[in-house]
Amino acid sequence: MSAQRVVVTGASSGIGAATVRLFRSRGWDVLGVARRADRLEALAAETGAEVVVADLTVQADVDALRDVVAASGGANALICNAGGAFGLDSVEAGDPDDWARMFDINVLGTKRVISALLPILRQADAASIVGVTSIAGSVAYEGGGGYNAAKFAQRALLQVLRLELAGEPIRVIEVAPGMVRTEEFSLVRFAGDRAKADAVYDDVPNPLTAEDIAETIVHAVELPAHINLDSITVKPVAQAAPHKVMRGDLTMKA
Repeated sequence: MSAQRVVVTGASSGIGAATVRLFRSRGWDVLGVARRADRLEALAAETGAEVVVADLTVQADVDALRDVVAASGGANALICNAGGAFGLDSVEAGDPDDWARMFDINVLGTKRVISALLPILRQADAASIVGVTSIAGSVAYEGGGGYNAAKFAQRALLQVLRLELAGEPIRVIEVAPGMVRTEEFSLVRFAGDRAKADAVYDDVPNPLTAEDIAETIVHAVELPAHINLDSITVKPVAQAAPHKVMRGDLTMKA
């Protein structure tokens, strides 16, 4: 490979798109992966990134992605960012179909793409796998049952993978964001209800942005190859926990 090359999933918006932009600005060859062709095409035109349309819940799409990566130069890094939350119901009232969708994209999607690309990553002198999880993967909160379950499982997957790859020059890095205001996360969670989505961030001073998480991801990957940031938790100062968020001005206490 003539340059460092990274594959970024969930690249059509939010953290994924911001991560593509930042890697490109730092000279990386980037392959962005997502389901929405129109958004990927716009991102490619903006950044010069390569793009592949793929649904990570469909094994045939993941196999096709593997073939593209293998045929077009391999990769040094994989950013498993595709994911999402659906609903904020109680465990009792939650829709099992929503739970299944969350498990499929957050957990099985991560597993599918890692299984497909790991043999290619092994061809590099050193490689990095970054899984974008959530603080919901370590702290439960009311209404988070399905998302908590999926993100706890995704976090466990990454921890097991790190053990299984011990002795190989492949880093496994978890980035666990707290409150990040992106254009779609809460809107998808609330099935397109803009008022509910906006209320999540009302009066919260400086929630994180997609660019903040992209900075964290790129920093972790660009560190010297012998340094592994196993698990990085990133929250805005206004968020003490998933269920404790300050609203209004933050003031310093004497």
